[in-house]
Amino acid sequence: MKTVVVTGVSRGLGLAISRRLLAEGFKVIGLSRSLSAEYQTLIDGAPKQASFRAFDVTDVAQVGNLTREIKRDHGTIFGLVNNAGIGLDGILATMHESKIESVIRTNLLAPILLTKYISRTMLDQGEGRIINISSIIASTGFYGLSVYAASKAGLEGFTRSLSRELGKMKITVNCVAPGYMDTEMTGALTGEKLAAIRRRAPLGLPLPADAAGAVAYLLGPDGERVTGTVITVDGGSTA
Repeated sequence: MKTVVVTGVSRGLGLAISRRLLAEGFKVIGLSRSLSAEYQTLIDGAPKQASFRAFDVTDVAQVGNLTREIKRDHGTIFGLVNNAGIGLDGILATMHESKIESVIRTNLLAPILLTKYISRTMLDQGEGRIINISSIIASTGFYGLSVYAASKAGLEGFTRSLSRELGKMKITVNCVAPGYMDTEMTGALTGEKLAAIRRRAPLGLPLPADAAGAVAYLLGPDGERVTGTVITVDGGSTA
């Protein structure tokens, strides 16, 4: 049973990814600041496959220790899904520097460092899969999300270059870029703004399960020779 570390599993996409990977037969180690009732349900349903570690990915000084502890307790790590992220919207000219730093630390620095340490275990075993969760905002832009867009665009550039570093060791590095999903992401949107977002997606807004399917593909046997790419799951809104 191959082990995959998934960050940000308490709800939303991280929870959907964990659920799909458990169904695919993977062992999932979920990371989040706190254990949600929803993820606990996954553990209860698959106690030999699902486990949880409370960890704040912004505590970058502890990432190395975390990786060593996971390897000690669970053995080799086959996959890493860098899903945890935040999207603090606001006009750059008036955004407090602490918020800017928080977005960059969570969305870019933390995935880079997690990948640094976990990829070492993959190098030892000669295989691995790294998947970074980006966003269509990295390429389309969106009003009030300049810092968020910068963090996700940086993640995509990191993915492409790292895929060349690790490819010869049979480690793939890819991104999945969801669009607006029909969940809490759009729950706060109303009126014409929500209607405009829906109109741009000819297939309708995707669900977290749709993006989770793309992650499962990249972790599965059919994704063995796919690397350095971005899979977009947005219902066709960027077509």
